[in-house]
Amino acid sequence: MLPLEAADIVRIIPHRHPFLFVDRVVELEPGRRAVGLKAVTSIEPQFAGHFPERPIMPGVLMVEALAQTAGVAIMTLEAYRGKLGLFAGIDDCRFRRMVIPGDMLRMEVTVEKLRGIFARVRGVASVEGEVAVEATLTIVIPRELT
Repeated sequence: MLPLEAADIVRIIPHRHPFLFVDRVVELEPGRRAVGLKAVTSIEPQFAGHFPERPIMPGVLMVEALAQTAGVAIMTLEAYRGKLGLFAGIDDCRFRRMVIPGDMLRMEVTVEKLRGIFARVRGVASVEGEVAVEATLTIVIPRELT
């Protein structure tokens, strides 16, 4: 089953190019934890404006990469397959390092609580062992979207 490649990931979460920020999942314990990888390349659309002379991955996209990795961890549980996870909150978010083209971003997420339609997930993204961002995410998985 592992690693999961992009073709596998898009069967689990609804994100698509250019807004898919997990290239591979290399570790997975459904409902508990996951480790994803994102190869940051210079041809990604965000770098046309952030910043043309000095491309830096926007912090919100690093957090999004954590959330998508969390989505893989949660949505691989039978009870949540085919569901949509949405941000409900971000706590204790700290940006520690810039991420630039050529970096391999490693997203590690641990599901701290999963009850009904709510999940609380701790995530750390790093490059070569150096923390780039860490945050606690609250995710809601609505029964139905209205």
